[in-house]
Amino acid sequence: MRITTGKYRNRKLHMPQGIRPTQDKVRKAVFDILGDISGLTFLELFAGSGAVGFEALSRGAAALTLVEANRDSILAIKRNIALLNATECIIYHLEAEKVIKLLSLDKKSFDIVFIDPPYNKDMGKKILQTLEGYDILAPCGLIIVQHSRLEELSKDSLKFDLIKEAKYGDTWLSIFRKKE
Repeated sequence: MRITTGKYRNRKLHMPQGIRPTQDKVRKAVFDILGDISGLTFLELFAGSGAVGFEALSRGAAALTLVEANRDSILAIKRNIALLNATECIIYHLEAEKVIKLLSLDKKSFDIVFIDPPYNKDMGKKILQTLEGYDILAPCGLIIVQHSRLEELSKDSLKFDLIKEAKYGDTWLSIFRKKE
């Protein structure tokens, strides 16, 4: 797995065993959709290796928060932080729902929240519901959920509007914006 663009371009990342990494074409699509992210804050839930978050840093994100519960993935993330000398990173070794609650208590907010949970377990839907209850998305912030085509995400939300869906084989991206 390599960083595709920006200041870390072509740097190889350490990958933990047993994860489903976000494919290069899907990562490229995410950042094509986002456009210029310079100076924005980025939260990656279910980070795995942190590849999407590190891509965000490489493209100019001001700060990165990575959330991962798996020990092997945390070790890979720490190795990747050291490899990139990415000092603008914070790591949480906890379940995503717990971290969302902690971030809310600390009054943290993020411009972009990227969610890539294990497929076919309805985790994307569950995390979206958790995010509705805890205000950690900045005004005009975006949530991007990477999920299987077999998983249906709710389009009816009190706090978020579904603004785009993109399909890449079995992988779908659903992009939500915070309602004004």
